Amino acid sequence: MAYQNIAASLSPQDIQEIKAALQTVQQKMPFLITLSTEERRKLVKMGDKSLAFVNNSITAAQSNREILPSTFDVEELVRDYQLAATLTELLISMQQLTEQVDDTLMAVGSEAMTSSLTVYDYVKTASKKTPGLKTVAEQLGERFKAMGKGKSAKTPVS
Repeated sequence: MAYQNIAASLSPQDIQEIKAALQTVQQKMPFLITLSTEERRKLVKMGDKSLAFVNNSITAAQSNREILPSTFDVEELVRDYQLAATLTELLISMQQLTEQVDDTLMAVGSEAMTSSLTVYDYVKTASKKTPGLKTVAEQLGERFKAMGKGKSAKTPVS
């Protein structure tokens, strides 16, 4: 769907229900962990192409158990593979949702900033003739002080 002006809101109940649903997702996966940067760096990575390799190694391990040490747990390998495949599927769905939330946030944030810049322009203009608006114009202008003199107030800045 092409982007159009977003006119939406979430009720407090909607927000509460969304947060509860996210909490339910986390509760359904109590095994989730957080790796440090160093831990991530040291791990052997498995991407999409590696899924086929792991699947083929499972077949080889199941067909040739006698060549593996007795301590090698083929069933654990199968469980790891199945969980990796399932998490990959879930991650794709979650990434799509995250991308939509991020895009919507960017668009609605842009809408809010564009409208706010219009308000600021009108306040600046009116503050020259309307008593009491000078302080408001200065307060709104604080947002642009660090930009320097060479840039316009309409330049999008985070």
